[in-house]
Amino acid sequence: MRFVIQRVNNASVTVDGNKIGEIQKGLLVLAGVCGEDTLQIADKMIRKLIGMRIFEDQDGKTNLDLKSVDGALLIVSQFTLYADCKKGNRPSFIRAGNPVHAEQLYEYIIQQCKKEVPVVVVCP
Repeated sequence: MRFVIQRVNNASVTVDGNKIGEIQKGLLVLAGVCGEDTLQIADKMIRKLIGMRIFEDQDGKTNLDLKSVDGALLIVSQFTLYADCKKGNRPSFIRAGNPVHAEQLYEYIIQQCKKEVPVVVVCP
């Protein structure tokens, strides 16, 4: 499982001119699932994501987590995080989880995160 995490003051996702997801302060997360991922791996990643102290406190130090700043998550499913470009110019996605497995874990991640913080979901 891979998360690409970006701390944001605001973020949105637009598809064909339509805004399909938006948050203010929080984390934009691109989430990729591979075939070997399990619920236990997802739980570990979720704990890390929610608990990351990457927001500034009153002294300007990165010392606060998502809950401390009343932040939200904008989660985007992104199988391309498992692109393998080692050979040739065409990426291989063989390590990406099959769609059924990936969708189940993605939905699990969303449900677990919603127990902790506001979540906006973007399904491509």
